[in-house]
Amino acid sequence: MARERRRATHAGSWYRDDAEDLDAQLSSWLSHAKPVLSPARAIIAPHAGYDYCGACGAFAYRQVDPSKIKTVFILGPSHHVRLSGCGLTSTKIYETPFYELVVDAKMNEELQESGPFETMHISTDESEHSIEMHLPFVAKVMESRKNDFTIVPVLVGSLSPDKEALYGKIFSKYLADPQYLFVISSDFCHWGQRFHYTLYDKSFGEIWQSIEALDKMGMDVIERMDPGGFSQYLKQYENTICGRYPIGVLLNAIDAMRKHGNGFKMSFKFLKYAQSSQCKTMRDSSVSYASGALFIG
Repeated sequence: MARERRRATHAGSWYRDDAEDLDAQLSSWLSHAKPVLSPARAIIAPHAGYDYCGACGAFAYRQVDPSKIKTVFILGPSHHVRLSGCGLTSTKIYETPFYELVVDAKMNEELQESGPFETMHISTDESEHSIEMHLPFVAKVMESRKNDFTIVPVLVGSLSPDKEALYGKIFSKYLADPQYLFVISSDFCHWGQRFHYTLYDKSFGEIWQSIEALDKMGMDVIERMDPGGFSQYLKQYENTICGRYPIGVLLNAIDAMRKHGNGFKMSFKFLKYAQSSQCKTMRDSSVSYASGALFIG
């Protein structure tokens, strides 16, 4: 029998489990960011421990205007289970230190009817951090409507370009509607021997500068909202962007909206970039973080 609640399994380790302390931390980070592309229709934000990436992630969440949002889709990559498609939760409630987030059961049914969606086992759901790390931020920025919105967690597997296009088309009709917000969960380059990725172009300077240049090449392609270009970039540089598939789904959703020809004016902009540390020797390692937002006029 499916359990109705997904526990906040990473609270107390990856982020603070005391609501008052967590609220003060998120409020401080959000206060240092400015709304630039608000109201955002979609955001890309990192999912590492908050001490590493929380300040960066706040720049994306600062673009969220909760006033019209009824449903928040959270697309996170699968780190522990191999999926060739996308998975939906079997639970009704996601716990956070702030308050409970209600899963949109009707939307899950609608998605199940529209495409090849699997159902996550509760152990997969609770072991995965890529979705959970966004829940406190979602709860915080949506607190003025805490009884009036739902969430749709989506675990994104290792998708082929055709499947990215398929899911992008499915999600495009929701992306086109301002009552929906999409949260795309992704860290950027994982660099170092422990990640089996040590690409270093010395023409950019030190290792950390080469990593930044590599990431920003990818970010530029995302800002151009070019799904084919992003796939080509990943193929050429093999950058270890862990949320590459959720990002690919978003870019394909944008592309599907363009092809539909509704005359949407769309712009994507990255607002913050950070690294967990600055790599200077081949023995070092780091993870990069980037926060951006999609505006649709």
